[in-house]
Amino acid sequence: MSEVETTNGPQVTFYSSRFCPFCVRAKALLDHKAVTYREISVDGNPELRQEMMAKSGQHTVPQIWLGTEHVGGCDDLMALERSGQLDERLATIG
Repeated sequence: MSEVETTNGPQVTFYSSRFCPFCVRAKALLDHKAVTYREISVDGNPELRQEMMAKSGQHTVPQIWLGTEHVGGCDDLMALERSGQLDERLATIG
């Protein structure tokens, strides 16, 4: 399992793929906000992809959780940011 944890702050988990542009965008937003995240790469690991699908009900990456709340994918994370709700949700799990 490939996992990366960065900086300090609230716990965010997302399943990703190295070649996914949406994963790159989601990570860039989290990095910009200096959010701690746990990245689980599903590249070449069907068991981790199955785990992600079982937890999220989705087969695409990224799949993102803020604490224990499943947010969805990159578009969902960006929508939270545009609406001003992302910082509020991050503050509640920090």
